[in-house]
Amino acid sequence: MENENTVFEKYCPLVREFIYKMGWEELRPVQTAAADVLFNTDDNLILCSNTASGKTEAAFFPIITDIIDHPDNSVQVLYIAPLKSLINDQFYRLDELLDNSGIPVCRWHGDVSQSRKTKLLENPQGILQITPESVESLLINRYSDILRLFGGLKYIVIDEIHTLMGVDRGSQVICQIDRIAKLIGRQPRRIGLSATIGNVEVACKWLEGNSGRNTIAPVFKDSQTSWNLALEHFYIQDDKNIANPEVQNPNKDYVAIDSGYEYIYDCATQKKTIIFSNSREETEYVCETMHQIASLRNDKDIFYIHHGNLSASIREESEQKLKNDEEMISTCATVTLELGVDIGRLDRIVHINSPAKVSSFLQRLGRSGRRGGAPEMFMVFREEYPLPDTPIQDLIPWELLRGASIIDVYIKERFIEPPYIKKLPLSLLFHQTLSILATSGELKPSELAGRVLSLSPFSHVDKEDYRELVVDMCKRKFLELEPDGSILIGIEGEKLLKSFKFYAVFKDSNDFSVKSESQEIGTISTPHPIGERFALAGRVWEVTDLDLARKMIFVKQIEGKMEISWPGDFGEVDTKIMENIYKILTSDISLPYLKEQAQRRLESARILAQNIGIKDNMIISLGGMNRVMFPWLGTRSNATLVRILKKYASTLKIYDVEHNGCFYITFKSDESCSTLFNSICSLIKRLTPIDTFELVGESELLRSDKFDPYIKPSLLKKAFALDKLRGYEIESRFSSNTFVI
Repeated sequence: MENENTVFEKYCPLVREFIYKMGWEELRPVQTAAADVLFNTDDNLILCSNTASGKTEAAFFPIITDIIDHPDNSVQVLYIAPLKSLINDQFYRLDELLDNSGIPVCRWHGDVSQSRKTKLLENPQGILQITPESVESLLINRYSDILRLFGGLKYIVIDEIHTLMGVDRGSQVICQIDRIAKLIGRQPRRIGLSATIGNVEVACKWLEGNSGRNTIAPVFKDSQTSWNLALEHFYIQDDKNIANPEVQNPNKDYVAIDSGYEYIYDCATQKKTIIFSNSREETEYVCETMHQIASLRNDKDIFYIHHGNLSASIREESEQKLKNDEEMISTCATVTLELGVDIGRLDRIVHINSPAKVSSFLQRLGRSGRRGGAPEMFMVFREEYPLPDTPIQDLIPWELLRGASIIDVYIKERFIEPPYIKKLPLSLLFHQTLSILATSGELKPSELAGRVLSLSPFSHVDKEDYRELVVDMCKRKFLELEPDGSILIGIEGEKLLKSFKFYAVFKDSNDFSVKSESQEIGTISTPHPIGERFALAGRVWEVTDLDLARKMIFVKQIEGKMEISWPGDFGEVDTKIMENIYKILTSDISLPYLKEQAQRRLESARILAQNIGIKDNMIISLGGMNRVMFPWLGTRSNATLVRILKKYASTLKIYDVEHNGCFYITFKSDESCSTLFNSICSLIKRLTPIDTFELVGESELLRSDKFDPYIKPSLLKKAFALDKLRGYEIESRFSSNTFVI
């Protein structure tokens, strides 16, 4: 690898001047590693490095050096990002870098004016920053302009690729790149950026696609930093359970709303903070509660809010407040602030319950500690007091254990969940079939299959499955079969294509716009009658008028707080996390980041686990015929096991099979726990290798992705069996009649 002095000399004068201007005394390892690949090879590149490590500059310094010396009358760099806010943030960073360079930077998404887009269409140059949905729109509506727009395209940069791998939206991006490359007759270099990649080999293969280029993911030493982590636990009803004295202000009187929320308040008011929740509903409730505590304590209200259903102006206000080093504010947020928007000097992350995955934990933790400070996260777990008749499986603090497991498994093993790439992405296959036909007019079946199945996300799709999909699309009038055998868009397909919502492959909601006088507040999915109240943007609103035809709701702000319900389980859990929960629960492993109350809660759970024999028994009696099973399997494997138990319930002499996410399974039986375990082991051995297709019922409604309602049930069944169920971990778990993790 080249040293930083050699790399610095290879940068163009514009880049070198920018580095001097920023006062950087040396290049970071990620920057020298990226330059080595981009200057000295023709390969694709994946940069995986800590948040705020300089990945964007690492990729763009060599790119700018190249294109500034070799201008072209087309877009030369296509930057694709999953969020508008990320594009906006990177736009200003690149615009500053390229000031007076002659290289234009253009944003293209739903919030950008048409005049700016027209300017690019008339004179395509430089760097185009765009969302996947806007790329799809260009391919459909500007198909004849693609060669003119991208004829000289040299680089495609995909930001936050960990959020795109394994989901239809990411596969859509790869389809789009494949299609553009075919239209311009050349393969631009692909560059993927991320802070958290669980399996680099899978990521390289995903990015590589049909590019014909090797993909390099250089290994370099990130700057080491310490973390400040704390997990604390509260019982909801215990108003005397006062917050930790390390973070409370002794001059403030507690207002006895909720000890857990007051702890969160004190954590968030001492430092510039993001309070993360796993859902929009919970984020709204937390923000309302912070407002309420501030009012009752007569404090200055420093709490803002940020999530996808808010208006752009409200989100941008939160971002600007966070970026302002002079303002000590806190923002309640969802995943929308998890990704790489530069929010300046952020001191602390507070997290309600556990992040969904290790990757999410790392992304959110990495939001803090910028400008030289140590990253800091407080996870806060709130739990109802158990009633005397609470089943033993519900006496275990699963959220606390999941949070501890996520931290523990990363610290000890650097484990991050690997992405799972779908084998049969039917919804995307349906979408791309319509998109390609919309641009080509009509094609022979063999030509259509050739164009669609040649896209790299469909490399595992069987030709017979695709033929079945196309035939069914013709029957449902999404496609039309001409007398000469050609296929073109049908009546129903035209209806889908007419809507701008077609460009997105993720599910969209039928939202209503919420307005207070002239101010846009955000959107909600269900309109409320006049006089009813609801929460949005961290405030409570009363409906004053409705315009259902234009999907508008007019409101006025009122005082108070709304009770909100939200889902209890978020995200897919990997088997590695579940196995580590087992180890934490059944051992005396020390977890130094647990604070006093969380440590006490873990100890009580460990005592319970020891008393009921969880360490040596997968199945435990709850009394009478009630049994509980702890398989310690991840979401997909646990769902597969539940289906096996239900399908073979009579053979196993069990009934009433139920499950709680992937934490446990309950059922009833007259058989002893040891007999049941042996019977299940024998059954799994007989079924090995497990045929997941046989576990899906004929009449099941398997619609999870956007275009699934338009797809033949038999195909959905096959896709579900291939991509939603997993048998090999079950086979391994029950390979012997001895319970071993």
